[in-house]
Amino acid sequence: MNSQSVVILVLASLCLSAHAQSPAVESESVERVRQIILHSRTLGAHGMGYSSQSLDTLSRKLTPTDVPTLIDLATDRDVHVGVQFGLASQCEAALIPVREAVVQHKLSFLDAEEVMDLIESFGVCRPETQQKSSALRSEIRSLGEAEQRRLEEEARQKAAEDARIQGNALKMLDPKRAKNLTLKEREEVYQRSLRQMGLKEDGPMTPAQKDLVQRMYRTMVLGESGRRPPN
Repeated sequence: MNSQSVVILVLASLCLSAHAQSPAVESESVERVRQIILHSRTLGAHGMGYSSQSLDTLSRKLTPTDVPTLIDLATDRDVHVGVQFGLASQCEAALIPVREAVVQHKLSFLDAEEVMDLIESFGVCRPETQQKSSALRSEIRSLGEAEQRRLEEEARQKAAEDARIQGNALKMLDPKRAKNLTLKEREEVYQRSLRQMGLKEDGPMTPAQKDLVQRMYRTMVLGESGRRPPN
């Protein structure tokens, strides 16, 4: 392991240890970082925003131990863009945490790419760090594309599964075709009907809802008559 790798690991461990603090201290840390970000804005042609001057300010007022807090603030709409500048201001100390945040879905792929772009153009960051950010940006883009393909495939499979269960639900309206359904297929239609009604077998229900669900199970899954047995 070379010296640069050791430095990166040490910085990452510092970020993690700084993040493991009491709720009160963490709340103060979040607010402190939030205020630093807001005060780093500069006045431009379109009003208050973030600029290269903001990067300089943030690089002086933030430290590597603030990186986890910055990532936590990524969903704060008031400082969303500022978080990108804050992370970029920390140069190499932000590289690994940003990648990990993307993998853990704490930071969007687009936001992470923006951070890498800012690092690459930030003169305070070392040339080696800028090169790493460029390579990491490409990796993050590939991860994002792979995630998009995965989500599209999941959506396709879910749509096909829903269509299959819907088809079986229609078969249950025909007594002759219903006989060809397996117990598992009947159970799927039953569970789908419950979800559409906003109910769960193990969830809270009124007595009337519980009675309805029991009758649905008997008729849809067991194939029994929906009539109540005589007293």
